[in-house]
Amino acid sequence: MNKYTDVDLYTMVREKQDKQALELLYDRYERMLYSFIYRMTNSSDLAEEVIQEVFMKLWKGNRNYDSEKGKFSSWVFTIARNTAIDVLRKQKREPLLEEEQLNYFTEISSSIEEQVEWKEEKGQVHEAIATLSDGQKQMIDFVYFKGFTQQKIAELCDIPIGTVKGRVRLALKHLRSQLLRTKGREE
Repeated sequence: MNKYTDVDLYTMVREKQDKQALELLYDRYERMLYSFIYRMTNSSDLAEEVIQEVFMKLWKGNRNYDSEKGKFSSWVFTIARNTAIDVLRKQKREPLLEEEQLNYFTEISSSIEEQVEWKEEKGQVHEAIATLSDGQKQMIDFVYFKGFTQQKIAELCDIPIGTVKGRVRLALKHLRSQLLRTKGREE
């Protein structure tokens, strides 16, 4: 079961209530989430509580992961961050020291800046993809958004693998030039 991606495991958890899949996700993320949450809360008890809440939310399946919005790991960390903030609010903990507050808000604001930059770049990529021919769009979609191998694409489209490679290469060349033009207009 270790061969499954995080998204596969989450789908198994949501659709089949698969306990083994949840355990694997837990094993993959528990340490990283603990470190991340501990830095926010400065409490091992709260970090453990937040991790439990996060995995309960994943188990209940009331969260929808959308691969177009980002990586699965980023989504899980966002759930953890929001859960930690909720737990801290419930605890009505004593105020953080001034320096800790400054560090916390600096981290949050740079995170927000990164998210904004990511959304802008994502928008530019989607605009650049829109300029491609239908065949090139299809190749980019298959390779980068659906994760198909070139062999699988060749079989799906009933074309030689060399044609697939050529179309992907041409599509990437067009995307690159379009993105460079877009970047040149911004500067």
